[in-house]
Amino acid sequence: MSASDTSNPCIRCGACCASFRVDFAREELSSQWGHVPDGLAVDVTDSTCRMRGTDHAQPRCAALVGTVGVQAACGIYEWRPSPCREFGQLAPLGRGDDACARARRRHGLAPLEG
Repeated sequence: MSASDTSNPCIRCGACCASFRVDFAREELSSQWGHVPDGLAVDVTDSTCRMRGTDHAQPRCAALVGTVGVQAACGIYEWRPSPCREFGQLAPLGRGDDACARARRRHGLAPLEG
């Protein structure tokens, strides 16, 4: 994570990491030529995995470090799976989108404003 990333409130929030199920292609696992550590994934199907912790009643990705809304970070940011890389891509930097706003509300946080 670069210094510019640490100033982005989206990167420090963590609400999305503690709100949604994260399924991704098995090919993204480090044992399959990808980057996601195998120990952080659980099998879903022959071709799909899920980030450990994201299918609980109160989801929280096993890679999330810190306190949501205060100071949180992805412990595998450079190796995160594609759904995490794609989340919020269409929103202006640091502003969030509808899914971001839902995740933040779930944790009692106001939506990000750009």
